Amino acid sequence: MKKILGLLLITLFIGCSSNAQSAKKNKKNYKISKTEAEWKKQLSEQEFYVLRQAGTERAFTSPLNKEYRKGTFVCAACNTPLYKSEHKFDSGTGWPSFDRAIKGNVELDVDYKIGYARTELKCNTCGGHLGHSFDDGPENTTGKRHCINGVALKFIPENK
Repeated sequence: MKKILGLLLITLFIGCSSNAQSAKKNKKNYKISKTEAEWKKQLSEQEFYVLRQAGTERAFTSPLNKEYRKGTFVCAACNTPLYKSEHKFDSGTGWPSFDRAIKGNVELDVDYKIGYARTELKCNTCGGHLGHSFDDGPENTTGKRHCINGVALKFIPENK
């Protein structure tokens, strides 16, 4: 019985250390790439935490949550246009929310940081973490809610 139990445990340990789990995730090469020190020099402490370490700002702390003027929301790290104001809506979550991004400028990825898969949104130019996408957005448009950290964005008002 001990031999069977020992063999079962060895099989379990070998099975849990497959190449797929131990292989490093392929890192994408972004158009704008900087060292950690360069990003720290350029970004505020909070911007670095969110954009480069995939952190989350506290809900209801960003002034961009209530920004409703016409314009474009750009990446705070590299100024890539990410979201148009006409696709912004008040989700009541405490973070700026959009039903879609500017085509080709936001990358979808998967993260498991809280124990299950979520769709992570990243700037497609610098790889900065923006937030996550959920399927509880406006039904009359895309049905998506891009829940974005305001500190990851800068707002450029439309010239009148």
